[in-house]
Amino acid sequence: MGYSRLATRRISASSDERNRRRIQKSLMRGNTVMEEKHCVVAIDGPAGVGKSTVSRAVASRLGFCYVDTGAIYRAISLKAHRLGIPPDADEQLAALVNDTTVAFALPTDGEPPGAAAAAAGQRVLLDGTDVTEEIRDPEINRVVSVYSANRAVRRRLVALQRRMGQSGDVVMEGRDIGTAVFPDAELKFFLDAASEVRSRRRLDELLSKGVKTCFEETRRDLEARDKTDRSRAESPLARAADAEFIDTSELGVAEVVDRIVSRIRARRGDPVQS
Repeated sequence: MGYSRLATRRISASSDERNRRRIQKSLMRGNTVMEEKHCVVAIDGPAGVGKSTVSRAVASRLGFCYVDTGAIYRAISLKAHRLGIPPDADEQLAALVNDTTVAFALPTDGEPPGAAAAAAGQRVLLDGTDVTEEIRDPEINRVVSVYSANRAVRRRLVALQRRMGQSGDVVMEGRDIGTAVFPDAELKFFLDAASEVRSRRRLDELLSKGVKTCFEETRRDLEARDKTDRSRAESPLARAADAEFIDTSELGVAEVVDRIVSRIRARRGDPVQS
């Protein structure tokens, strides 16, 4: 299923129909008939706090669709970097976004998104080519923030993300979901952690992928990215006033996931699960 020319297959035909039925279904509560609305869970925070791992797990637990907005920015940055387009070339970058297809491929053909797909992870396709590994390259880590800060890029991708979030229950993670993409979302979370903890996590991730680097270099890269993300003019990284803050410095993934899932179920009035 496409969204203008910049597309995502994360909301497949089967899940779209499932969510359409869910949204249209009338619920009887007492003598009141109400229409069930889809849910957008916004999870924001800087690099290295575990947003992706936590968001995938939350989506898996709830059977929601999962959208990694950072992967979309990374894919656009990868293409622009390969083509030698500078981060301040507004017209060229706008044209690039309009002529680019980014897709999330499901792990198993025909399997609807939700628990299994979210747990297994997604493949990121750039113009039909799998770039899942390439978009996590250290060089892209260094340039993604400057490309993402471009006004033309950001405005087009924010519009795309809004359309994606209107297709059904979704967990969407990024840096400006709760402030710019879905400022009216009822469920917002902002994850953070101590700089040293974040740097260590990112270093472990890079080393596990065979990337040769060190703690100091990783910390410098994170600090530079933080500065760019927080200071950009267009939808900077910031905690929404109504977002629940979670410091993950001393929390395990399961603890963070349990906390978020319990908040979501309580807000939606779902039955308590033992």
